[in-house]
Amino acid sequence: MDRAGRLLLFRFTPDDRPPFWVTPGGAVDRGESFEAAARRELREETGLDAEPGTAVAIRHVTFVTLQGIEVDAEERYYFLPVDEPRIDTARHTEIERAFMLDHRWWTPEALAAHDEPWFPVDLIEIWRDLLAERAAR
Repeated sequence: MDRAGRLLLFRFTPDDRPPFWVTPGGAVDRGESFEAAARRELREETGLDAEPGTAVAIRHVTFVTLQGIEVDAEERYYFLPVDEPRIDTARHTEIERAFMLDHRWWTPEALAAHDEPWFPVDLIEIWRDLLAERAAR
């Protein structure tokens, strides 16, 4: 989240389903902790290199990847405040370069009014809780 309370999401445009928006992130490699994976994925997808902090949401999900692989996974979401809303996508993988063509810093209101899906589905609730905690400090 940037200083203005906006959240970074990436837009995926796969061939086999409608476009959708997701937070930066990805799979945990063998032997890697969730926190190490979060830091690696953040660096690869945004160019930012920072500790992920504390998980703000943990959930169990099932979905099909862009490669058609069925996944049954535990997801963890971390809150990371950033000073500048600039990112570097130079480390994107081949799949990310093919399907993750856009990114945007959203406000909760703009995302709620948007007609394309986003994940996790309860992202706005998690986000508003974080904004409320930030405002209470």
